[in-house]
Amino acid sequence: MKIKNIIVSQPQPVNEKSPYMDIISKYGVKIDFRPFIKVEGVSSKEFRAQKINILDYSAVIFTSKTAIDNFFRLAEEVRITVPEAMKYFCITESVALYLQKYIVYRKRKIFFGNNTFPDLLETIKKHTEENFLLPLSDVHKPEIPRSLDKAKIKYSKVIMYKTVSSDLSDLQPLPYDMIIFYSPSGIKSLFDNFPEFEQGNTAIGAFGKNTSKAIKDKNLRLDFFAPTPACPSMTLALENYLKESTKKSK
Repeated sequence: MKIKNIIVSQPQPVNEKSPYMDIISKYGVKIDFRPFIKVEGVSSKEFRAQKINILDYSAVIFTSKTAIDNFFRLAEEVRITVPEAMKYFCITESVALYLQKYIVYRKRKIFFGNNTFPDLLETIKKHTEENFLLPLSDVHKPEIPRSLDKAKIKYSKVIMYKTVSSDLSDLQPLPYDMIIFYSPSGIKSLFDNFPEFEQGNTAIGAFGKNTSKAIKDKNLRLDFFAPTPACPSMTLALENYLKESTKKSK
């Protein structure tokens, strides 16, 4: 079957030079970008139910800008003034600089890693006297809490935002020959929106081991995936698949 219409379960690339644009031009396919999931902050009621008091902590670990937004939003909603002495440990410099939206940026209380949590953890280990708060999504990788446990860091997890399925009802029935997923939550969203979904001839691509597993767990056929040694990116895997399917259709 020749692939003509593709949906990618991600926001549209802001870069006009995205490899997806090259694929559209080269193979004459139509690609729509539509996030299958969205992030919502938990309510102040849901936050209080976790019995976390921000004032019990002397430092916060931020893994994203979303975590920062929801931390300060919830602090305001529960009428807590974050102490000026609070220290912040951010996974990247970009995330650290985002704090300027809420606080005066002072290097003596803001620390950041070099894009990876293991790198940030080395800095955290130098501040073992702190009691850390770790804001997370309801769907998160266990590696970060596991690393903190292994390093014997004093911390508490708190869920401040959650991943929910987007409303895709306007796509009924799905007018696509291919769906590309980037997370297990995207597969959950597919079935939340289309409980009777049957794959048939629809090709499915996945990025990441967990996403691939979620597809197989739903008894769907996984047609291609990334990363692999030959195709480290999703766009390379897609191009390779289109190249092979074009040959077969001739």
